Amino acid sequence: MQDTNAASSEGTYLTREAMMSLCRSVLAQHGFSAAQAEALGATLVAAQWDACQSHGLYRLLGIAATVRAGAAVADAQPRVEDLAPAVVRVDADGGFSPAAFNLGLPPLIDKARQGGIAVMAIQRCVHATALWVELEQLTEAGLVAIACNPTQAYMAPHGGKRPLFGTNPLAFGWPRQGQPPLIFDFATSAIARGDIELHRRSGDAIPEGWGVDRHGQPCTDPAEVLDHGAMLPFGGHKGSALALMVELIAGPMIGDLMSLESTDHDDGRGGLPFHGELIIAIDPARTGAGAADMGRAEQLFEQMLGQGARLPAQRRYQERARSAQRGAWVSQALLDDIHALMNS
Repeated sequence: MQDTNAASSEGTYLTREAMMSLCRSVLAQHGFSAAQAEALGATLVAAQWDACQSHGLYRLLGIAATVRAGAAVADAQPRVEDLAPAVVRVDADGGFSPAAFNLGLPPLIDKARQGGIAVMAIQRCVHATALWVELEQLTEAGLVAIACNPTQAYMAPHGGKRPLFGTNPLAFGWPRQGQPPLIFDFATSAIARGDIELHRRSGDAIPEGWGVDRHGQPCTDPAEVLDHGAMLPFGGHKGSALALMVELIAGPMIGDLMSLESTDHDDGRGGLPFHGELIIAIDPARTGAGAADMGRAEQLFEQMLGQGARLPAQRRYQERARSAQRGAWVSQALLDDIHALMNS
């Protein structure tokens, strides 16, 4: 891959090193400690590298605004607590989740290998990044993993019209021998909130089914949905039920906030969601699975591909390979906004 950045009037291909440098500069400008900046920057860069625009460098804008609003602790110092043989808790100290996750990852892996299954509860964190970045670190250790978290009250429950649930992402990771892991990471809303925000930035309408206006009517105006209306769950009552599950198991069950409580906590500051996160790690070597059993999953994957279906994360891995050759695409409009943060 070329060392210099290939640029055009519309955007630029950036190396990983260039993107990390950009993240470090912006985050340092806003008071982030080195440890917080490294963890957060690495997560944003990973998303941008895989062409996940809504969770990549774009998130720097919301992160900076959240810190300026006093809704996050830039130099937070997470603390780990061993709660039980299969439970580790990390108090994020009001900071962003990646540094807290990194701190709790080693004991989570150890506990999963010792007992077959373990959970990590991250409390008092601000979340702005993709869950799949975290799960890849668990699948690299040979573990099956699940993660979820509430957000703020952005989405109406099925049959309702006012925001109550968060977008409440749910992610799953499955390790594969000699191949990238199978991972899905999706919001329980019809689309991630960041995607609607990107439509607002570009001035494009959103498809029907993503949200409703302030009167509960179908709406294609992203600003109306984001500022006055509500997002909608995917799959009607099914997505709504999954969102409810996430509210419970990553909220009260770990002693943290549900989405509506997170909105109340924000108190109009406009910060990113403050809440908890639940991560479950399972060691298939301790659940009775042998190498042959795990290998049988490959037959299922082959049958999916043989029908013309696509495996979860397959598109991301294709984009990852392209980025390895040319760098990751970043629009000039976003770069202009990010550079403005360094002067704010």
